[in-house]
Amino acid sequence: MDAALALKALILGIVEGLTEFLPVSSTGHLIIAGSLLDFHDEKGKVFELVIQTGAMLAVCWEYRKRFLGVARGITHDPQAQRFIAHLFVAFLPAACIGLALGSIIKAHLFNPVAVAAALVLGGVVILWVERRPAVTVRLDDVDRMTWRDALRVGFAQACALIPGVSRSGATIIGGMLFGMSRRAATEFSFFLAVPTLVAAGGYDLIKNRALLSAEDIGLFLLGTVTAFASALVCIRWLIRFVSTHDFRPFAWYRIAFGLVILITSQTGWVDW
Repeated sequence: MDAALALKALILGIVEGLTEFLPVSSTGHLIIAGSLLDFHDEKGKVFELVIQTGAMLAVCWEYRKRFLGVARGITHDPQAQRFIAHLFVAFLPAACIGLALGSIIKAHLFNPVAVAAALVLGGVVILWVERRPAVTVRLDDVDRMTWRDALRVGFAQACALIPGVSRSGATIIGGMLFGMSRRAATEFSFFLAVPTLVAAGGYDLIKNRALLSAEDIGLFLLGTVTAFASALVCIRWLIRFVSTHDFRPFAWYRIAFGLVILITSQTGWVDW
């Protein structure tokens, strides 16, 4: 494997793992990082989606007891069956809209300037949500969700088909607006990542398999393993963080980062 290409895979894997579950948009950061690293051709776009599997595996590992319990009870435990049903319901909006509009979104919005605009707008939305009067919490546990709650969160997640919005940010903030506690919304965002990232990565891999060869296996594995390790660190940190903090620091980061990209693009300092 070429050393320069391996370094790019390593960097992108770290970026994916650290940003997938934070409300800052992993896809947006990967598009920006890929542009800076000159790794944004069609194969690079497939790589960015596939390594999200590493982040998904980090969720499976961190919550392995929960997922194993669900797997054991899938045939007889109503709670396990309800959990799977809620994930399926929440997954559907993004899946359907993604299949219908995915090519259009990728063609027109998968660029650093569009991502920057979404980062700034999303940051403003987070500040608005955090500063408005608190919504009465009626759900402090994922197991108390109804299918309607899951569907609402699913439509919130669908907003993240626009790169720069943030899948985790949309689901967490959406969950909070719908009456979920910050911790419950964050955990459900983790769980919902599993079917979403598997479907997105698998679909793109199959769709673009003609672009890939056996020589790419090592590169993809390196990115996936790196994403797994960095995502595991991020998940554990975020669960502790949300117990005592809100998301305003992430909002200000989004706004500042997005403005830097927009200004450098407008002035010509960086050829995005």
